[in-house]
This record gives sequence, structure tokens and C-alpha cells, in this order.
Amino acid sequence: MAFFDLPLPELKTYRPMREEPADFDSFWKSTLDEARAFPLDAKFERVDYGLVAQETYDVTFNGFGGQPIKGWLILPTNRTKKLPVVVEYIGYGGGRNFAFDWLLWSSAGYAHFIMDTRGQGSTWSTGDTPDLYADGGNAHFPGSMTKGILDPKHYYYYRRVFTDAVRAIEAARSRPEVDEAQIAVTGGSQGGGISIAAAALVPDVVAAMPDVPFLCHYRRATELVDSYPYKEIAEYCHVHRDKVDAVFNTLSYFDGVNLSVRAKAKTLFSTGLMDQVCPPSTVYAAYNHWAGEKDIKVYPYNGHEGGGSYQTLEKVKFLKKVFG
Repeated sequence: MAFFDLPLPELKTYRPMREEPADFDSFWKSTLDEARAFPLDAKFERVDYGLVAQETYDVTFNGFGGQPIKGWLILPTNRTKKLPVVVEYIGYGGGRNFAFDWLLWSSAGYAHFIMDTRGQGSTWSTGDTPDLYADGGNAHFPGSMTKGILDPKHYYYYRRVFTDAVRAIEAARSRPEVDEAQIAVTGGSQGGGISIAAAALVPDVVAAMPDVPFLCHYRRATELVDSYPYKEIAEYCHVHRDKVDAVFNTLSYFDGVNLSVRAKAKTLFSTGLMDQVCPPSTVYAAYNHWAGEKDIKVYPYNGHEGGGSYQTLEKVKFLKKVFG
């Protein structure tokens, strides 16, 4: 790998024009109103993995279309008051796996809610949530990026996932152990992109920590790198030559750049300047449009792994300041 994107001084000021549909806000309002017409019906079943410092719960709640979404809730056993909660979203292809794989935030004294990603969880970690969509959609390139990509209002995959993400926050807030006013969202790659969406769509989220976020500035990403998952979009357009405008019109409803301007939470981004999966200019495009107080950690000689444990430490320190 080598530096391939804009120089860092240009990245710091890179604030591209946004392509936003006129009905962006009404689209998301109606989407979430439809989801909330179904009961949340969050269920928490205590499970025993032999841990003594954490309580773990197998979670099921209703997301998009009233469909059941799985997750984990992990609480520190040593608690005397309501806890801030970190809601975490998972990277592309991964699932919730086992609860004992997610011990950081409960070890730091917070409640931790992990959302399984519908239809994923067979690439690098296991998932338990099918993607149930009765209406079908267009034929798509293998993967999730082009599922229903010709119709944002009914079929597109990330309409379902982003709605699930909002409902996950509502499920976390339903627990008596959780301080409803102290909500943070986080995730890496796809999880980072989902956390941007969640912070935009739930205005009172107080902190967002998107690491090397995916799902931002799609058109530039497809023109700049030849790597998956963005390549799924390019391959679809390669075959469906007459659908390029429709594809990017749909994606504009789900672009982290358009969502960032609506996000007012304090945020800590991260990026690797050699990241050929989520190029740094796509990350900075969302970061520079972010509406709230913000900071970004840059790892010049790292790719999509970003800051790794170094960034984890930065996030721990960041949340200490946010949550007091």
C-alpha cells in the first residue's frame, strides 16, 4: 500500500458538494413512522457464559417492518446507578457472534448493546438475524450493497438496516438499568457508517464514534478504489449501464455525507490514510460535513484496520469526557 488519495492538508478541507434528494427528511420521517407503527417488543433473556463481572442478555426487538432483530445487552455487575449505554453496530459481513466477544464497554462501566445486522453474519463472524423482505427487489450483485438499489422507498437494503439501528437505540433505552439521556453509538467500517446514520436519525444521541466509516460519498468511492464492498456497486453499474443515475439517486438517501449534516452529537472519527476499502477522502467528506462538535484521529501508515487498539484507547478517553 501507499498514499493514493488527497494529501492530508487537502483532506482537512475536503467538503464536497452534496447530492441530496428534496424529500430526504420526509423519506426518513415516514420510514421511521412506519417502523414505529409496530410494537418494539424488546425481549431480554439472561444467558450464562460463565462471566462474573458482566451480566449478558440475549436480545430480540422489532426493527424495520416489525421484523425480529437479534442483539446482545451486556451490563457490568458492579453498578449502583443507571448507566450510560454504548450501542454498537457491526462491520460488513459480520454478525453478533458470542456475547463474550464484546466485553470492552461493560468493562469500562457502561451498558453495551450490540445490534446484529440482518442478512449478514457469515463472512467473518456469525449472525442470527435473517433479512426478511416480502416485496423482493431487483436482481443484485452478490452481497448486500445492491439489494433493492433501484427503489429507495421500498426495497433498498440499508433502509431496513438504518431503521433497525434506530430501533436498537430504542430497545437499549427500554432497559431500567440504562440512562436514557446518555447514549453513544459506535462501530467500524459498515458499523461506522451505521453509527453516522443513527446519530443523524436520533437527534438526542450524545456521542458518536465512527471508525474508518463505510457508506460515505459512494460515487467517489466507486471511482477511486477497486475493492469490495464498494466494488459491488461498480460491478452492478458495469452490467446495468442504463441504471447508473437510478443507483446513485437511491444511495443519496443513505450517504453518510448527507446524514452527517443532521448529526449534532459530539463525535470522534478515525481514518487510515492508506485505507483502500474506505478511502480517507470519503471519511473526511462525512467528517467535514458533521454538524456537531468533532475530532478525528488519523493513522497515516494504516489501511482499513485503522488505529486498532490505539483508537480504542482514544475512544475510552473520549467517552470519559462525554459521560463525565
